[in-house]
Amino acid sequence: MNLSPGHESLPYKVLVVDDDAAQRRLAQATLGTPKYQVAEAADGRQAIERLHGEDFDAILLDKRMPVMDGHAVLHHIRVDMDEAMLPVIMLTAHGDSSDDIANAFGLGATDFIRKPYDPMELVARVDAAVAHKRLTDQLEDAESILFAQARMAEARDHYTGDHVARVARNALVFGRALGLPADDLLVLRRGAVLHDIGKLGIPDAVLLKPGKLSDQEWAVMQNHTVIGERLVSGMRRMRPAAEIIRSHHERWDGSGYPDGLRGEAIPLLARVFQLVDIHDALAFDRPYKPALPPAEIARILEHEAARGWRDPQLTEVFLELLRERPRDLHPRTVEMQDLGQSLFDDITRTGALAWRSQAVRQP
Repeated sequence: MNLSPGHESLPYKVLVVDDDAAQRRLAQATLGTPKYQVAEAADGRQAIERLHGEDFDAILLDKRMPVMDGHAVLHHIRVDMDEAMLPVIMLTAHGDSSDDIANAFGLGATDFIRKPYDPMELVARVDAAVAHKRLTDQLEDAESILFAQARMAEARDHYTGDHVARVARNALVFGRALGLPADDLLVLRRGAVLHDIGKLGIPDAVLLKPGKLSDQEWAVMQNHTVIGERLVSGMRRMRPAAEIIRSHHERWDGSGYPDGLRGEAIPLLARVFQLVDIHDALAFDRPYKPALPPAEIARILEHEAARGWRDPQLTEVFLELLRERPRDLHPRTVEMQDLGQSLFDDITRTGALAWRSQAVRQP
């Protein structure tokens, strides 16, 4: 991930893959500097070697090549390298059928252009592809920063440990048990990671107070849901998760916060997530309580549902999951290394190194 200032203005890097040297030279001349930096590969194997060693903004890929054709290279990019967003423009001959083109799109081709092509058409198609790629990269950078900030909020609440990673994982376990569609699972996972990001806006005197909060302090603490919603709502792709962030402390009977929503007026995914969040608070050690066994957690959740705090139908499904598959909600290890974790690790590692360096310099 490149976060250096002005990286979006650097030359677009394009890899031209064609066994015909004349075609490679033509593409090189058409996509000239300073806008483009063009690299070449004479066959599919050379292309894969370059792709594993360098980053590119787009690939111009000839379909007909000996040894390893364009379809095989495209399959490697999409499946083996898991590069879903890298633009791949297939170069096809006029004799290729519509079925050939359909197959290329089925394998994940971004676009195609027939040879011999008009240079202006090639530039227009590559321009569109690389501009979309850079925009996607910038969105991924912004989202990684946002998720890293969520983990910083967790780090301020130092007692929670791997709370974010656990609830993100268990939200998916519960969501799948409910049969939620893939789009909802993605929103649920994002909301789980970001649910407490608003605590970045809560003063340490309130957030880290060891004793009971006053009524005024509790009102400040409750505001973390609203702050969190505002932090993420500016990003269109994060807006669905904002409902989870704002509403995960609402209660079925309307006694929750910040809006006092009641029943199904509380967004479904917020109701789903709050059960996972409560389970985590009960199932793991906190300074004020030890970890509780599954049977005790089930008793508490049943009691809260009976009081009217939780969605009764969702609670019933969660209790069934807790009783029949408790290990699914309490794995020995939790591996959630995406959604900003690597960036957060880099930030904390850099901070630790700086602190050690300063300590060494002290007399």
